[in-house]
Amino acid sequence: MKDNFDDNSEELELIQRFEQMLGTNETVFFDLSDYEFIIDHYTINFDYTKALAACNSAIMQYPFSWELQIDKAQLLAMSGNFDDALTVINEVAQVEPANPDVYLTLGIIFTQRGDYRDAIDHFKKALAYADDRDDIYFNIALAYQSWAKFESAIKYYKKCIALNIENEAAMQEVIYCMELTGTIKEHVGFFQEFVDKDPYSYVAWFNLGNVYNKMGIYDKAIAAYDYATIIKPDFITAYNNMANAYVFLGQYTKAIEGFNAIVEHGGPSAEAFCNIGECYEKLLQWDLSRRYYQKAIDLDQEMDEAWFGIGVILDAQGKWYEAIHFFKKAVDLYDDSPEYWVALAAAEYHVGHVVSALESYAKAAEIQPDDKNIYLNWSIILYEQGNFEEAIDIILNAIELQPNEAELYYRACAYMLSAGKYREAYNYLENALILDFDKHKLLFEFFPELESQRALARLIDQYRK
Repeated sequence: MKDNFDDNSEELELIQRFEQMLGTNETVFFDLSDYEFIIDHYTINFDYTKALAACNSAIMQYPFSWELQIDKAQLLAMSGNFDDALTVINEVAQVEPANPDVYLTLGIIFTQRGDYRDAIDHFKKALAYADDRDDIYFNIALAYQSWAKFESAIKYYKKCIALNIENEAAMQEVIYCMELTGTIKEHVGFFQEFVDKDPYSYVAWFNLGNVYNKMGIYDKAIAAYDYATIIKPDFITAYNNMANAYVFLGQYTKAIEGFNAIVEHGGPSAEAFCNIGECYEKLLQWDLSRRYYQKAIDLDQEMDEAWFGIGVILDAQGKWYEAIHFFKKAVDLYDDSPEYWVALAAAEYHVGHVVSALESYAKAAEIQPDDKNIYLNWSIILYEQGNFEEAIDIILNAIELQPNEAELYYRACAYMLSAGKYREAYNYLENALILDFDKHKLLFEFFPELESQRALARLIDQYRK
């Protein structure tokens, strides 16, 4: 977990002084603002135990600071101590009945407890006393969202955004809720209004671009992002989103321009170089692709996508021994990617490393058991080695996990015919024909000689519409 003081020596010293105090149980005086920083530091890093220790220490030195009592209640709630949190905040409420933070904190506690109706009631009480309301609207929306009342959540997220268009969390959540309810198209006008009211607002254009992006209307999303970057030429996120939209459209040359703009305005970036490398890969410009993947690795040795990208290029060029080295490096850095394991398995098989290929396919299937292609490619190796029974076992295991995939049944039929298990083969063929008759052609592609078998042809004809 990265610290939030980013190597600032004074702030680092402040944390060290506090932790030294904890270690020695001595009382050290800190300014109230220092305590606030210390509490925020531990809260951001999810170390609620130390955050509470800092809060309790601060309260001992500043017993009349109701803000510290509110902080303590929120920290107790974050730690799951809801009863203690309510006790603390209710004591503050008796002294500060018009403090909006009291009701905001109560709302947060009840939201975390899952008492959404009570939470919303408290948030609405906070509205009566608060000058800055966007945060309260956000919490109301979040409570409705947690309650699965998405339309109400959208309503209050929109209220939050109307007051603070730069609230990124509200933007992300409202679009998520609109996606869930299938209502993004209905709300486009809401985001367009911000652009109409202030056509020089880069944030308004960016938000509109994000909405069009989610709708899959990439040309309009690109136009909106473009306006955002014209208004704010160093708007890195807009360049990134615009470039990715071009990728979705298959316009890789323009995507490269967008990723290059990130480097131009934000400095060298491993992620940007990796994305450029992938675009050149799609354009089949192997040398340029490898050059940019290597630039990404030079900046970040742990950029697994770049190692994998070079492997893909080498694999496409038939340089499988070299590709294996890069695929293995990608797997070492991120071993939860089925794509990496499948690529490694295929390359290993190309050079005759059968055992390694089988192990890699097994690992890929373990990570992503719902991908039929992993089992099909895994089993074909065993089939080609003459291990029909093991090939059958792999396909039958896949069928248990994916009982509606017709292709698996056709493959099971083919393997069983090879193993001489004709009755079982015909049973699986019948299931396959019921699931997807048209895919019976796959059986003949795999086993061309089967087309001449009359019994098989008669069975298929029975299911022909």
